[in-house]
Amino acid sequence: MNSESLLASVGINIGLAMVILFLFSILKKQPSNAAIYYPRPLSKRHPITFPPFSLRRFIPSFSWIPRAFRVTEDEILQTNGLDALIVIRLFKFGSVDSYNNLSSCWFSIIYDQLLLIAIVPWILAQYPTSKQVLTCKMLWVHFMCLWFISLYGLHLLYREYSEILVKRIQQVRNLRHRPDQFTTLVREIPVCGEHQARGCCVDHFFSKYHPYSYHSYKMLYDGKNIEDLSKQARYVHEKVQGLRKKCEGKKHGKESDECRDDLLKITGLEEKLEELCRKIRQLQSEDMLKGKELPVAFVTFKSRWGAAMAAQTQQHTNPLLWITEMAPEPSDVSWRNLSIQYKILPVYKIGVILAATLLTIFFAVPVTAVQGIAKFEKLKKWFPPAMAIEFIPGLSSVVTGYLPSAVLKGFIYIVPFAMLGMAKLGGSISKSKEEIKACNMVFYFLLGNVFFLSLISGSLLDEIGEYVSHPKNFPSHLAALVSSQADFFMTYILTEGLSGFSLEVLQPGLLIWDFIKSRTYCRGKEKDLYLYSLQYFRIIPIVSLSILIGIVYAVIAPLLLPFLIVYFFLGYAVYINQIQDVYETVYDTCGTFWPFIHHYIIVAIILMQITMIGLFGLKSKPAASVSTIPLLLLTIMFNEYCKIRFLPAFRSHSIQNAVENDEFDEKSSEVEHSFDKAIEEYLQPCLVPVSFTQSDSSLYQPLITSW
Repeated sequence: MNSESLLASVGINIGLAMVILFLFSILKKQPSNAAIYYPRPLSKRHPITFPPFSLRRFIPSFSWIPRAFRVTEDEILQTNGLDALIVIRLFKFGSVDSYNNLSSCWFSIIYDQLLLIAIVPWILAQYPTSKQVLTCKMLWVHFMCLWFISLYGLHLLYREYSEILVKRIQQVRNLRHRPDQFTTLVREIPVCGEHQARGCCVDHFFSKYHPYSYHSYKMLYDGKNIEDLSKQARYVHEKVQGLRKKCEGKKHGKESDECRDDLLKITGLEEKLEELCRKIRQLQSEDMLKGKELPVAFVTFKSRWGAAMAAQTQQHTNPLLWITEMAPEPSDVSWRNLSIQYKILPVYKIGVILAATLLTIFFAVPVTAVQGIAKFEKLKKWFPPAMAIEFIPGLSSVVTGYLPSAVLKGFIYIVPFAMLGMAKLGGSISKSKEEIKACNMVFYFLLGNVFFLSLISGSLLDEIGEYVSHPKNFPSHLAALVSSQADFFMTYILTEGLSGFSLEVLQPGLLIWDFIKSRTYCRGKEKDLYLYSLQYFRIIPIVSLSILIGIVYAVIAPLLLPFLIVYFFLGYAVYINQIQDVYETVYDTCGTFWPFIHHYIIVAIILMQITMIGLFGLKSKPAASVSTIPLLLLTIMFNEYCKIRFLPAFRSHSIQNAVENDEFDEKSSEVEHSFDKAIEEYLQPCLVPVSFTQSDSSLYQPLITSW
């Protein structure tokens, strides 16, 4: 890729970002778009004030960007939880790390230029044989830069891990009244031989082995029949509501006969709805549920200490019976997966891994095609009609500079959603664990297809064969490929950052869908809020890949780093806005995502070091390559230390913190109130009493006012 193609990509991405952000700032001021741009505050009944209808509504404004930078971490933590704060801190980590890398690399560049301009000519004039010595000195400057970047990156990771652990402990204390802190999920419950039921077996077992802390239990049931009837009832109810609105619109008109027919239909549908509700209540009765018990139950305890002890110890000599773990919070439970037998969960997990692998292999084809577009000389050999592009001035620069990264962005957009769909089939007990699995699959997909495959896509099979037959040459081969693809990753960062984040804040898909709905089957109806949860499975892997690219190219191509700083600053502002106004906080795992982010960044640092080992080898400097190996070993040992020091605190709750929280509540006499309420929160969706009332989602319009 030449400089003209790179400049074309820069110009197109900046231009698109400016247009999109201008459009967003105008559309956000329109009350008709409140359901798209303010669903979170409206769902919490917070009023939204818009400027009066005037020219001011149609003047672009970027006031939301400085407003985003004024939001503090404590405000995010209190209103959105620690998981949302981790996303914001990921952008902050990337910007700080990129700025540090940029500073150290520019120092080495200035030093090199000083040598070349001021010192080298004089030395060569005096000592003509010293050219090799000077080149060696320049490489050693890069070697020192590599050590500094690696050590500072490890320092940032350690500091971040420590701070997030402190915030996690504090957040667990702040949320100490949540029912999941008193509740344990129990699976593979045997049938009681005396009563032929699992419920009484749970009560007997925990009353015997946890007599001082056990409180109560709630069994889970197979509710497929109830769910089917509930779907039918909801469909009939929606049909009744539609016919009623239709009659209300025509009752003052001349179509009385048609309205009379609709009233008869409503009467028949209401009778059908009443019959369905009666069947649902009958199936929800205790007598009918006895025969549909699942070997799963939520068990609550009188203290957090009791719940933690039960969840983190083996309950039976047979490890496949009475399997316990801490229950997720009620809004985080994945109810459909609790019916899967624990013994066959490995089959589901293997199936998910195979499906993700096949998807990764399948996407190798479009990624290779994208690299074919980027390498125009090869494209002309493969597809001769492409030579016609050269006859249009500037078009070849657009095709090779902007088009590859834009096409790649379009292809990988659906990948996170596909991976989340696969993760949901893996048998996880909570939505958060599904998203964490999806995060891992998406990150490794991006690492394989976007990073490595973009490097070796020119002759894929030959490159893979070379790696297999000569594994010792991998570092030097990787260094050569990484150096040749710096310009492509610059365009990728530009497209992902400027265009990608701008489209994220604009929400064009929802705008188009809302426009279609309001002019077709929802014409005249009140709008529903477009309220969705924050997509961790999409944001975390994509931002982590950008950090990886920045770290790997920090020494090789420092020109990439200014683009990354802009990327992280824009992403920070965009997602502060989205977290505050758009996305709903469905659950808060108190920072469970961070250990995985830590792992992704460690992978990036190790890749950078392996690449530099190869680069020093290509420059015939074996001493620098050998001296980098201790740094690689130090990074691996640091990662192992973090696993010992921090990871256990994120996987389970410590008894110390549980006891301290219990003592804190005992002083304020709040313990009994907390565990009494806990078991009632875990109500299976199929057991919710049927009730068809008007949705509150349409009540947001009275909250919208003008100045």
